[in-house]
Amino acid sequence: AMGTLRSAAAWGGAPWALLLATLGCSAGQPLGGEPMCTAQPPAKYSITFTGKWSQASFPKQYPMFRPPAQWSSLLGAAHSPDYSLWRKGQYVSNGLRDFAERGEAWALMREMQAAGEKLQSVHGVFSGPAVPSGTGQTSAEFEAHSRHSLVSFVVRIVPSPDWFVGVNSLDLCDGGRWREQVAVDLHPYDAGTDSGFTFSSPKFATVPQDTVTEITASSPSHPANSFYYPRLKSLPPIATVTLAQLPHGPRAFPPAPGLGRGGNEVADSLPAPETPLDCEVSLWSSWGLCAGPCGQPGAKSRTRYVRARPANHGAPCPALEEEAPCVPDNCV
Repeated sequence: AMGTLRSAAAWGGAPWALLLATLGCSAGQPLGGEPMCTAQPPAKYSITFTGKWSQASFPKQYPMFRPPAQWSSLLGAAHSPDYSLWRKGQYVSNGLRDFAERGEAWALMREMQAAGEKLQSVHGVFSGPAVPSGTGQTSAEFEAHSRHSLVSFVVRIVPSPDWFVGVNSLDLCDGGRWREQVAVDLHPYDAGTDSGFTFSSPKFATVPQDTVTEITASSPSHPANSFYYPRLKSLPPIATVTLAQLPHGPRAFPPAPGLGRGGNEVADSLPAPETPLDCEVSLWSSWGLCAGPCGQPGAKSRTRYVRARPANHGAPCPALEEEAPCVPDNCV
């Protein structure tokens, strides 16, 4: 109970600490009666987010400027099973809407703090700096507690209408022990609050609000969508995250910088998967006038233009002009 009391005091919620002391352990009991995590003492973790959003992996409409491909700050929490930062198939909160659409974190942080004060469902909030490129890296540290062994976080895809990546309720506890390391591939999600189809779409609110959906190579099934790759069975991961338990002790030290960088260089030296992008052309224009001398066969033509040039050995562009025989009908 002392750990709970200390967490409550840290949140400034002394009345809640008194209530929790009265309630005993019931506040930390997971829904559904599953056995509670019994790992002791609390564990400190590093979380390392690595962007994999490269032009080779995601050539379609890849943002080059104003702004170029990048990531927002990372925002997350260690929490108990009765809290949810986001969940596929459910509506996002107002705070997460602000974060997914504009990268504004204050409302979302206030919501997390309120959840921490209310029955202690959030043990601690953590954040990592923004990443100025599609393939950069950011990290943070946080503490997991036996009653708050789940971790969730979000990172906004910049630029985008309301797209993000993240993890929802990943359990770092395995019965009576803490997991030493967990690595997860991340894929894009749509927050359901903006109806834009492309990275640089103008703001267009979704009314009524939709639920969180995963963006795949074929869904939304629309050629204009920035992640629409009909030749792929699944998108390559757009980012990865690694959670690693830090050593115990009076003070937890992060891994030595040299070791960390060396590991990252090995990972980053691997060639990014190349995603083929087929040439995309517009619909044909209407046929032009029939040209030719009166009483003799003539010709008419129509054109189309390139919407997206091929990349990474994708299918080349077809002919952009077509002719057909005709008979002039406006002869005098």
